[in-house]
Parts: sequence; C-alpha cells; structure tokens
Amino acid sequence: MAARGRDVLELTRCPAAGARAVRFQLGAEISSDALAGATALVHCAYDFQPLRWEEIRAVNVDGSRKVFQAARTAGVAKIVCLSSISAFDGCRSLYGRAKLEIEKIALDSGALVIRPGLVYGSTPAGMFGKLVERVRQSSVLPVFGSGSQSQFLVHQEDLAAFIEKVTAGNAEVPRRILSAAHERPWPFRELLSEIARGLGKKVKFVRLPWRLLWAGLKTAEVCGLRLNFRSDNLVSLMCQNPKPDFSQNAASGLSCRPFRVEALDF
Repeated sequence: MAARGRDVLELTRCPAAGARAVRFQLGAEISSDALAGATALVHCAYDFQPLRWEEIRAVNVDGSRKVFQAARTAGVAKIVCLSSISAFDGCRSLYGRAKLEIEKIALDSGALVIRPGLVYGSTPAGMFGKLVERVRQSSVLPVFGSGSQSQFLVHQEDLAAFIEKVTAGNAEVPRRILSAAHERPWPFRELLSEIARGLGKKVKFVRLPWRLLWAGLKTAEVCGLRLNFRSDNLVSLMCQNPKPDFSQNAASGLSCRPFRVEALDF
C-alpha cells in the first residue's frame, strides 16, 4: 500500500522508530480517535498465545469486536477482515472457530471477509516459512496418515494487491466472504516434496498417527510448554475445508497464481 502511494497507519505491538504507528495489543481497548480520518481498515491481527477457548475468545474474538466498533465509530468506509481458509461451517480447530466468530462480527460491521489459504512468497515466512525450514533441516519428514491433506496456496503479492484494490474502492465484490487461494489443491506430502525439489534435496517420509501426536502436543501445552507447532495446528491440518468456494473470485477481480517452487528465493 505504501508503495502505491497510500498513507498507512500501523496498529502494532512494536512500533518501529519513526514509523507512523499506534501501539496496539489485540484484546485491549482501542479508541476511535486512533482511526480518525482513516478511509480503510485491514484487520489481520490474531494472537496465538492463548490456548484455552475462553482466553482465545476474550483476546481474539472480543478484541476484534473492539477494533470493528472503533472503526464504525470513526466512520471508516472500507473494512477488510483477514480470516482463514481454516474457518468454515463444521470446522474443528479452535482457530477456525474463533475466525468464524470474528467473521460474523466483521460482516455485521459491513466488512469484506477474506479467507486466505497458505500464504507463501519469494522470501518464505509464516507457516510456509516453517515448512521450508523443516525441509531444509531434515531429510526425514513426518507426515500424518497418508499425507493427503489438501493445502490451497496464495502468493502474498496476489493477496496484498487485491486488498489494496478493495480498500481503494476499485473492486466490486458480489459476495462478502471470499476464499483467497489458487484452486489447485496440494496434498501435504506433495507440497513438502515440491519444497524439497526447490531446495535440491531428496527426502523420505515417515507416517505418524496424528491423534497420538496430538495427545503429546496437548499434554505439553497443559504442562505449560510453548511449542512452535501447537495441537490446534495439527487439528487444522487434519480437518481442513475439503472444498473451499472460489466461484466468485474472478467476478471480484481476485486472481491467484498457481504455486511454482521455481519462483521462490530459498
């Protein structure tokens, strides 16, 4: 957005020196004065620290409610809520359930809800970056069951360009919830193999019983251990939406390139 000449105000826990930013912690109160004069709000905050549902709801769901209320009071015209492809009717993960509740609040606020798939880019970061690092560090990789869990991917530039277009008022969106990803599903095992190919590595896969691993992760969390991969991450992976709806993307101007490992800078 900044590269396209937009004046950006960050709401962030750690404002950088000299940045135009407001110190903000999801779940805390936020004054509408902080958003005075803003023409658009992009809400993409989510706090992964809480593990129990009551805390997740208090921080992420009620915290998002406060953000949307502040935006309404400030008269912000365009609101975009970044949800997740893990949010769908019948989802089993706490993350997906929280995102579903956030979506309802966002829709009541007149927002456009975008459900991104697994976000990747030229410099891998986030969950995709963790997968790349896992493959880079080991030639023996765990998969759960057959490793057939479908992953739908979206390039960060495609996602960001669409959000910029929406907030600038240059997109007519016929539906208020869009799934942002390329339609081609990547089975988890195949995705790891493709990443390995991009790294020039040969890998072997070890099949693990996912419920047993889930029990171990959950036990560690109950004992107070903070892990990079949480039990709820595993639930999200094993219980993804098998058929996201991409039918309105073309009409909305949302175009997602197919995943190509050759285009990445490993």
